[in-house]
Amino acid sequence: MPRYRRCRQVNCHNMVQYPNHYCEKHFEHEAEYLASRQKWSNNNRSKAQTHKYNTVTRNRNENKREQYNFYRTRQWSHLRQQVLERDHYLCQYCKAISKLTPNSKTVDHIVPVEAQLDSKADINNLAVICRECHHKKTDWEQKYYGTGDGNTLKDVEPITDINRILLMMNGGECR
Repeated sequence: MPRYRRCRQVNCHNMVQYPNHYCEKHFEHEAEYLASRQKWSNNNRSKAQTHKYNTVTRNRNENKREQYNFYRTRQWSHLRQQVLERDHYLCQYCKAISKLTPNSKTVDHIVPVEAQLDSKADINNLAVICRECHHKKTDWEQKYYGTGDGNTLKDVEPITDINRILLMMNGGECR
């Protein structure tokens, strides 16, 4: 028995047979739609590339493998949810400069796990962060702590104050 679905054209309720997405009346949009889906599909990355990323880049050593596996535990899931609710889904870095960025769903370690392994499950070392601040902070961490692929960890004082981190991220007293 053939399967059917609605036409993807707005306010068109005609049914089309799989694998098509548009009815005969709107079929000129089919090629454009398929091209846009191909652009965002994951088929561009081969299995070999995915395997190389997971085994060589992401899990490049035992410490990184352990860190990555921690984010897949129930403990992390509960910690993350507690922090999101504590911070009301607001980026704490934006909030420190009196800017509200709602619906931030990323929870970040204030002092990176690579720099301080024993604080990965410490709720006081976690804060909600928006995407923009997270990118800036990651770049800053690579310079200050020496985290990330290809860098060596520096023996520096861990900074737990978000305001001080912000100052240093935005060109303040960075070493």
